[in-house]
Amino acid sequence: MSLIDVQALPDDRGVALDAVGVEGLRYPLLLGDGQGGKRDTAATMTMTVDLAADVKGAHLSRFVEVLHAWRDQLDASSMLLMADDLRQRMGSRRATVTASFVYFLERQAPATGATSFMDYPCAVTATIGPDCNVVQLRTEVAVTSVCPCSKAISDYGAHNQRGRVTIDVDLEDPGSDLWFDELINVAERCGSSPLYALLKRTDERYVTMAAYEHPVFVEDMARNVVTALRDDPRITRGTVQVVNDESIHNHAAFTRVSWPTQDGS
Repeated sequence: MSLIDVQALPDDRGVALDAVGVEGLRYPLLLGDGQGGKRDTAATMTMTVDLAADVKGAHLSRFVEVLHAWRDQLDASSMLLMADDLRQRMGSRRATVTASFVYFLERQAPATGATSFMDYPCAVTATIGPDCNVVQLRTEVAVTSVCPCSKAISDYGAHNQRGRVTIDVDLEDPGSDLWFDELINVAERCGSSPLYALLKRTDERYVTMAAYEHPVFVEDMARNVVTALRDDPRITRGTVQVVNDESIHNHAAFTRVSWPTQDGS
C-alpha cells in the first residue's frame, strides 16, 4: 500500500524554520569516558534541523533512526558526525544534537578514603552547518562555599552553603582529550570544599575545617574557574555561572562571566 508523505508536501507560506525536531527523548547510550573507555548512561536527547520555507514538515522518525545507529559510540567527535548524519538524512543545512545525562565519578572521602560516587549533570551539544562546526561541553558541579565576609566579622563560625558551578566550553577540536572529568575537577577546586556522597565523622570534621580555611564568594569561584581554563588551547570560548543558595537569606547569590571578552581577553 502506498501512503501519502504529508511532511514532504510543499508549503507556500514562505516561512523557513530555524529548528524542527524532537526533545525530551530518553535513550540508553554508550558514552565515552575521555580515557578510551565507555560507560552506560541514559540520556535525554534534543535533536533539531532547520526546515526550508517550501517544505511542510520534517520526518521525525528519522531522528530516532539516526540516534539508534550512533547509540553505542558517543563522544565529542562522534556527536558531530551524528549531527552531520542527521543533517544529510533530513536534507537540511544545519543540525544540532544535544545529549544530557548524569555523569558519575568515584570519589574518596578525604580522611578515611571511603569510596562513593558523585553525580554531575552534564551535556554535549554538536552543531554543524555552513557557518558552524562546533562541539560544546556543559557540566554543573555542586560545591560547598564558606562566606569570607561572615568569617572575617564573626567571633567564631561562618555561614556556608551549597553552590552550583556551571561551566560551558566550546572545543577547538572535537577530537580533543578535554572531557567532563577535567572540568569537574576545576570546578571542585574553586569552591571551599568538594561534596561527597559518603562521609564518616572524621571526614566530616576534615571537610568542615578545610572549607573554613578556604572561604570564597561566588565572584572568587567564577574568577578561579576562568583563570584555570581561559588559556587552555583546547577551548575557543567559555562561560562560567556560579549560584550560591544562601543559608542566611531567602535568595541566591549569582555571577556569570564569558571569555574571550570583546577586547579579546
